[in-house]
Parts: sequence; C-alpha cells; structure tokens
Amino acid sequence: MIKDFYCDDVLSGRTPVVKVDESESVLAFHHTRPRWPVHVVVIPKRHVASLLDCDDALLLDLIGIVKKVAADVLQTNGACRVVTNLGDYQESKHLHWHVGAGEPAND
Repeated sequence: MIKDFYCDDVLSGRTPVVKVDESESVLAFHHTRPRWPVHVVVIPKRHVASLLDCDDALLLDLIGIVKKVAADVLQTNGACRVVTNLGDYQESKHLHWHVGAGEPAND
C-alpha cells in the first residue's frame, strides 16, 4: 500500500498544519516543508489520486480555493506560481496544487 501523506498525516490531524482556507471538500494550508518563502498546498479532503481522477464538482471547488489563495499570494508578493503534477512528476499520489512565491530554497 502506498503511503498518502495528505490522507494519513494532514487530514487525520497527525501532522498539524496552518490552514489558509477551507471549504467542505477542500483544504489549503502552508506547506510543512516549503520550497518557496510562500508555499501553500491545496488538497481535496477525500482521496483523489490525480487531476485526471477528479470529478468536475470537486475540481470546481478546488480551483475556486486555488484561485483565492493565488490572488492573495499575488497581491502580497507581486508574483505567484500555481503547479500540479501528474505521473512520475507527482511524488504524492493525492491530488494537490502548490501555490508559491519567491525564489526556491536551496536543496
């Protein structure tokens, strides 16, 4: 069984997060290991493997939260990136969007 950080840790409450926004089906929170100075993750509250597995109603809710978070990040920072990954690029197999600003942290 593949470990799902978002279901197993974030949504279960085992890993505390700082919430940015939330709806009945979506959670946005500050990344626990940020790549950028501003790094928010937006996830569905139920397991959805990837963008290709997401139903339209949930996708609309997700995009609505992503749009709100991105607008706030853009207004505060003057720039914003919004990213989701598929296939081998998707490290965590739970649909999630990254909303970030600033230069990447050194790895």
